Amino acid sequence: MSATDWSAADLLQLSGGYWGACALHTGVKLDVFTPVSEQGSTAAQLAQKIGADARALDMLLNALVALGLLRKDGAHFTGTPFSNRHLAKDGTEYLGHIIQHHYHLMASWTRLPEAVVSGEQVRESAAQSEEEYRENFLMGMFDLAMAMAPKLVPHIDLNGRRRLLDLGGGPGTYAINFCRHNPGLQATVYDLPATRPFAEKTIARFGLDDRISFEDGDFIAEGISGSYDVAWLSHILHSEDPAGCATIIEKAVSALEPDGLILVHEFILDDTRDAPLFPALFSLNMLLGTTSGQAYSQQEVVSMLSTGGIQDVHRLDLELPNGAGVIAGRKKR
Repeated sequence: MSATDWSAADLLQLSGGYWGACALHTGVKLDVFTPVSEQGSTAAQLAQKIGADARALDMLLNALVALGLLRKDGAHFTGTPFSNRHLAKDGTEYLGHIIQHHYHLMASWTRLPEAVVSGEQVRESAAQSEEEYRENFLMGMFDLAMAMAPKLVPHIDLNGRRRLLDLGGGPGTYAINFCRHNPGLQATVYDLPATRPFAEKTIARFGLDDRISFEDGDFIAEGISGSYDVAWLSHILHSEDPAGCATIIEKAVSALEPDGLILVHEFILDDTRDAPLFPALFSLNMLLGTTSGQAYSQQEVVSMLSTGGIQDVHRLDLELPNGAGVIAGRKKR
């Protein structure tokens, strides 16, 4: 929306938009969508099942109907085809993990004025070690990547490549999809030790534990063992300042064979840094939750790779949501 398109109603809708988000978060947190996805329920019946106050739950369910996420017939609430697919735990494209991750972020977003004044992280770092937080983050990233990877991976030519490094790969979603699409490819997911149980479970679920291994470590503080002809860096640079990004790229390039391919997948700002909208807002999320992270512009990423010894740096011609993009290049011979 341009500056001339705004109305007072639009402005107030934006200002109060968190009301609907909070209703959604609460519905997912209390898991109201799963019980009503098939036969449905009254508010009183569901309140007894989940241990909630019937009057308050009725208000929540009515708000979710108003949002178009539930249906109502008399006093009976049922899921919609969309909510049954995305919000019920047994849905085929469940997004509850990432929605609960957004719920965990809400408290820090209320402290954005403090972060802008101080320039410092305000999100409590202790939350990073909590099991529920970590599971929702990792599985949320997995769910998002599983929706994106099958559309993205076929457009990246890895013909003749043998060994892929999925740096900071979390549950290994992209390693899984790259290997499924390229039968001759093997991969290593490199991430923090706490990620190992999720990654190994996910890799085994896809029957790829003979082709995808997991190595744990801190890819900034430590070196990366092994030799690879592809390095995939998906959404890891934004957690670091330019010096940290340079270190990550240096470590990845060191692990690449000559003429090895490096692919950086990020939410990418225009070079003016004021668009697209999602990367601009995502940069604020990094302000809240990291000591020095931010979203980067295309020119900044290109410059980082070129300085790191990568040639033929270019952005792949891909149409991806939320301002995401992939910037590729090859290690100099």
